[in-house]
Order: sequence, then C-alpha cells, then structure tokens
Amino acid sequence: MSENREKAKAAVSRPASFGPDLDLSDYSREANTPEPCSVLRLPREVFDQALRVGVDINAKERAGTYFQMDHSAIFQDVRDTYEGRVEILNTPDAFKRYDWLNDYWWKTVPVDADKYTAIAELEWDKGYFIRIPRDEKVTLPLQSCLFISQNNLDQNVHNVIIAEPNSEAQIITGCTVHPNVRRGLHVGISEFYVKENAKLTFTMIHNWGEGVDVRPRSGAIVEENAVFVNNYVSMSPVKSLQMYPVAYCEGDDSRVRFNTIIYGRKGSKLDVGSKIVLQGRDSRGEIISRAIAAENSEIYARGMLIGENRKSKGHLECRGLLSDTAMIHAVPELVAKANGTELSHEAAVGKISEEQIEYLMSRRLTQAEATSLIVRGFMDVEIFGLPETLKEEIKRTIDLTMERAM
Repeated sequence: MSENREKAKAAVSRPASFGPDLDLSDYSREANTPEPCSVLRLPREVFDQALRVGVDINAKERAGTYFQMDHSAIFQDVRDTYEGRVEILNTPDAFKRYDWLNDYWWKTVPVDADKYTAIAELEWDKGYFIRIPRDEKVTLPLQSCLFISQNNLDQNVHNVIIAEPNSEAQIITGCTVHPNVRRGLHVGISEFYVKENAKLTFTMIHNWGEGVDVRPRSGAIVEENAVFVNNYVSMSPVKSLQMYPVAYCEGDDSRVRFNTIIYGRKGSKLDVGSKIVLQGRDSRGEIISRAIAAENSEIYARGMLIGENRKSKGHLECRGLLSDTAMIHAVPELVAKANGTELSHEAAVGKISEEQIEYLMSRRLTQAEATSLIVRGFMDVEIFGLPETLKEEIKRTIDLTMERAM
C-alpha cells in the first residue's frame, strides 16, 4: 500500500490523456457522515434520484445492495436466500477481512495513470467489494448506488468485483446526485476479475448534474472461457465526463463486449471510449456505441481493439446522431500485433432528420415528441442482447430521462 501511495503522490498533478483538465483544489473534501440506515429510510428526494438510475428501493428483485452517500457506506446487505452465495462489503471492511485483497488492488488500473487515479488512492472514500464465490449462479441482479448529497463535494471511490470460477452474476450500479447539488467531482475506480468459465454482466447508469465532473477509471481481466459484458448508459446533462475502460482477454476463448449509450445535452463535454486487448487464443471482443449530441454538447466517441493473438477477433461499431449546434468526433482504432488477428470497425455520424420530424409532426406529434421518438428508436437496447431484466431496467431509465428532458 505504501508503494501505491508513493506512486500516487508523483502523479497528483498529471492530467489525463483525454478530456478537460480539472483543478482538484476547487472541490471540497468536507463531507457529512450520515448514519447507516435501510435504503427505505432515505429522504424522499434521495429515494427518487436512486430510482432514476435503476436502484430497486424495496430490493425485492435484487440479491444484494450497496448504497454509499458521499464518503459513507450507509447500507450493505445480501438477501437471506443469497447468504454465502454472494458477498457485498465496503472496500475498507473487505481489507480487514481479506489479506489477499492486495493482490487485486490497482492491478488493472495504474495508480499513477493521472491525477484522478492518484487522488483515489490518496483521498480514498470507500467504494464496494463484490465477490461471487466459485460455482454460484446468482439469478437476481446485485445493485449498488454511489450518491453525492453535498454541493461541490469530491467523492473518490475504489470498487473491486471478483467473479470466481464457474460463477455468474449481473450487477447494476447507479450513480447520481441530490437535486440541490450544482457542482461536484466523482472519481470512480472499478477493477473487475472474471475468472475461468465465469460470466459477469455489469451495467452502469449515470444521472449526474449539469455542473458535475465525472472521471471513472476501470479495468478488467477476463480468464479462460469467461465472459464480461459492460453496459454504460448516460442520459442526463453533465459538465464533463471522461472514461476509457480497458478489458484484457487474457484467457483462451474469453469474450468481452462493451455497450454504450450516451446522450449529450446543455453543453456537456463527453469523452467516452472502450478498449479491448485480445491476448488469448480464440478471444473475442466487441464494442458497440450509440452517441447523441444536442444543445451545444461535444462528444468524443473512442474505441480501440488490440489483437495480440493470431486467433483473436474483434469488431467496433460507433454510430452518432447530432443536432446543428452539437459535435461528435468518432475515433475508432484497430491495432494488429499478430499476423492473423481479425479486427473490423464501422462508424457513422449524421443529423437528426428534419424530414422524419416533419413527418411525425404531420401525424399530430409535437416537435419535442417527434424528436423524443427518433432518439428512443436510435437508442434501441435490443441490439445489445441483454438479459430481459437488464433490458427493462435500461429502457425504464431512458424513458424517465426522456420524459424529464422533453
């Protein structure tokens, strides 16, 4: 741990490779310390915000729940029927329980990558630890919520998710703020370890505020015959977002898929991408993204496939839709390091069709209703091949966001 801190100190002024640079001293580290409580006892305004990012407040359809407000873990629980079949803790408690957690700490994300990884180490504000033991198939989704309740707060979490051999699970993470929060910074480190023959589906739904800066940093290691599916949805305005998760297909026959839906509005600056490194024999990777830019927003949609094994295959697909005042810059990259690897990409960016809007308006829809219908069709989650439960959660989130936006 001391070695990580020394590396972090050396990187505390290092800007990220992409996205707007931030002055970290502009944000507050003074956080309230709410008492642990049931999610059902949260204030109504917190309750409502959590619902918008896929959190099941009653937890009737969830196997376990983690809820963090600001710097405090206020709730962590596993349903009785799943006791011993899944584990949810805050990361400091996980370190107290398991000495071996050091073997998973800062192994997929470099602690000195930039100033954001550095402050996540130097100013660590908990985060969640989720472990699915060997051979366990968790049929109900697990859920977590990372919440900022104080204006101008800096929240730095570090999450570790481990799917042991032959296990299977779905995780829904919702990230949001109190309606009164006008400004803030969220830094989220997430490290995924998908062991041999395991399958992990991770869905992250962001609903930050217009003045909030967001800097997730994620990495995954996927072993032999394992599957990792990462879904990301961001539908609400945010000041700036920069993320570029990477997955390493280390094992033979490993599979990774990144699905991304982002909707930029009200001047948001979004720099979002995914990278897959195909290292194992017959490893497969796919990156699918849908980006919509409106109202002076700027979106950089990145994607990178690196083929390091001659028997590996990957495909990247990026599609964008924009209004007259917005910008989308698609940056697909293919890097072949082994003779025989098969990598492909397709990218397309176009305007919201005036003809389609006029046609729908002729069918007695308002302009706002017509635009909403076109946007919803463009963001069709059917293409992602998700489990039915996750598909319905994402559809519900998109519908709620569109209702508020229009």
